[in-house]
Amino acid sequence: MDEVLKQIMARRSVRDFQKRSIPDVVIQKLVDAIIWAPSAGNLRSRKFYFISDLRAKRRLAGAALNQDFIEREPTVVVGCADNRIKCRYGERGTALYALQDVACSIMNMMLVASENGLRSVWVGAFREGDVFEILGLPEHLRPVVLVPVGYPSRIPSPPPRALTKEVVESR
Repeated sequence: MDEVLKQIMARRSVRDFQKRSIPDVVIQKLVDAIIWAPSAGNLRSRKFYFISDLRAKRRLAGAALNQDFIEREPTVVVGCADNRIKCRYGERGTALYALQDVACSIMNMMLVASENGLRSVWVGAFREGDVFEILGLPEHLRPVVLVPVGYPSRIPSPPPRALTKEVVESR
């Protein structure tokens, strides 16, 4: 089986991690995966924060509607869209392209995390203004995702998937 497809199928959303830090060499691989993701017009309208400070993670967990597992994870990656893309692509750039840039980067990172024995989970439920304040973000950034990353306590079985005919149409 192709290695990329193998990692796509192995990736799981996990919310319970071992109390084990992620080596710097693996963090760098996650960063590389983010950097090498495609971006609209190659403008790289995204910024990522790797958070390991317990106090900051605790505050992020509170901002994420008290999803307390966030504070227990070794690292939380916060993906932000950069609205300066608007100067080239207008409102569509801000409302869509910057979000797609973040999503592509996070998916790359999740696959590289899986390849290195880590697991993660996409957290989209949070109070944006609180995350903005916690991280002291500049005005042009918008937090769009929190991604706890770490070594899983256990890897769940794969959930059922939709049938091809339910998702894909050929014309």
